[in-house]
Amino acid sequence: MQHEAHAHHDHTAHEGHEGHSGHTAHEGHGHHQADGKVSWGMAAKATLHCLTGCAIGEILGMVIGTALGWGNMQTMILAIILAFFFGYALTLRGILSAGVDFRTAFKVALAADTLSIAVMEIIDNGVIALWPGAMDAHLDEPFFWIVLAIALAAAFVITTPVNKWMIGRGKGHAVVHQYHH
Repeated sequence: MQHEAHAHHDHTAHEGHEGHSGHTAHEGHGHHQADGKVSWGMAAKATLHCLTGCAIGEILGMVIGTALGWGNMQTMILAIILAFFFGYALTLRGILSAGVDFRTAFKVALAADTLSIAVMEIIDNGVIALWPGAMDAHLDEPFFWIVLAIALAAAFVITTPVNKWMIGRGKGHAVVHQYHH
């Protein structure tokens, strides 16, 4: 995940602050503070990051399930599993590129993305499951793609405040930022 707004900050000055009560690794960055103030832009970027992984996983899962002739439930389960996989993978890629060991990077990815991806998956799969005819639409039908786009848009809108709340408390994608240089 790219954080151009953080590119000008010296993150080495924050080393060691994680263990001090009252300090977060990002105090003074302007986007989120210890008092919970977070910009909507930062929350939207974190949500878009999760949405990208979810969309890749969802679409790939639907394509694989359809190609294998699976039913709706098996295909949806695969799509959800792949959404989590790709959501975590995108975060892992960024953290690993900062030189962090895999075990630490994996823990950070779980902490950063689990709630965000879970909310997103509940919303987008819920929209698809409840939309009349959407579960029976085929990948080659525009109706399928329209409903999927609406479902992902709804997931983005509903998950952004969740990410804003988490980042404001030093959770979610706030954890990832300490690994960006």
